[in-house]
Amino acid sequence: MLAERGLTLEFAPTSVPPQAVSIIGTGSYVPERAVSNDEVGGPAGVDDAWIRRKTGIASRRWADPSSATSDLAARAATAALRDSGVDPSEIKLLVVATSTPDHSQPPTAAILQDMIGAENAAAYDLNSVCSGFEFALNSVTQLIATTGGYALVVGADLYSRILNPTDRRTVVLFGDGAGAVVLGLSSESPGPTVVAGKMCTYGHLSDVIQVPMGGSRLPFAGDPTDELRYFQMAGRDVRSFVTTTLPGVIRAFLSEVGVDPREVRHLIPHQANGVMLDELVTAMGFPDLTHHLVVERYANTGSASIPLTLDIVRRESRVTEGDLVLMAGFGGGMSVGLTLLRW
Repeated sequence: MLAERGLTLEFAPTSVPPQAVSIIGTGSYVPERAVSNDEVGGPAGVDDAWIRRKTGIASRRWADPSSATSDLAARAATAALRDSGVDPSEIKLLVVATSTPDHSQPPTAAILQDMIGAENAAAYDLNSVCSGFEFALNSVTQLIATTGGYALVVGADLYSRILNPTDRRTVVLFGDGAGAVVLGLSSESPGPTVVAGKMCTYGHLSDVIQVPMGGSRLPFAGDPTDELRYFQMAGRDVRSFVTTTLPGVIRAFLSEVGVDPREVRHLIPHQANGVMLDELVTAMGFPDLTHHLVVERYANTGSASIPLTLDIVRRESRVTEGDLVLMAGFGGGMSVGLTLLRW
């Protein structure tokens, strides 16, 4: 019935006290087509050796022309639901983190809701570029902690559609993909528990990563070759942010929540650039830290990169029960999204 759909929030003092929330299912999907460094590097004037040396990337997956972000999201969401044992009709909240939606309107989450049969879910999109999944996960966790029920959080991006094929700074970095998690109360379902989260935005750096054209500030013009319609990034500024600002944000977050950095055993970072991520881990200086990378195989899949990696880590049993796992997203805005899990 229509009255039973969606998520009802009560803000009175008598609301249910927050409860622990766990990730009770994960899923991911990448397109079948593998794109080599030679293929993507040719039009940009670089070769396989140059791309590997600069990024640590060997390959990426690109979607076929008939696919949209919702198609990738549906595959990952279905896998996560199957893993959790939750029926789509039981999902009360569905959030898609993406900066490459199917359309400017309606939200991709509404399309996904219909595709997977989650008719009872309130559905909306969230855009914090490559840190979007962490922003969505942290926000939805806070809601489920007080309302109960199940939620589905999806990170999905199809960057191959917005890349300038001649720009070696960007076209070699990105792949397409999707990752998803199902959230539920820890008291009802087992899984890694969400311990804490943090979200930060540095708006004075909003021009470091951007797609200038296509919004109300600068609508699409008639020239399909206009470079302003493509993804643009100031790579050196991004590297500086990741290697100098991000380690401090991580340390401050752990201090806020009373966790010694020596207790963190695993890092699942946004898969931006393998070389840069090695530099990040060195700058963090955490002892006994294992950082999990899939960037060599799948490149940077935007908001999908963390849930995609999480799903692989979980399926391959790379983490021991009781370990602390830090997920660290960063992206346009500039923005940082952190989530701490107890496995």
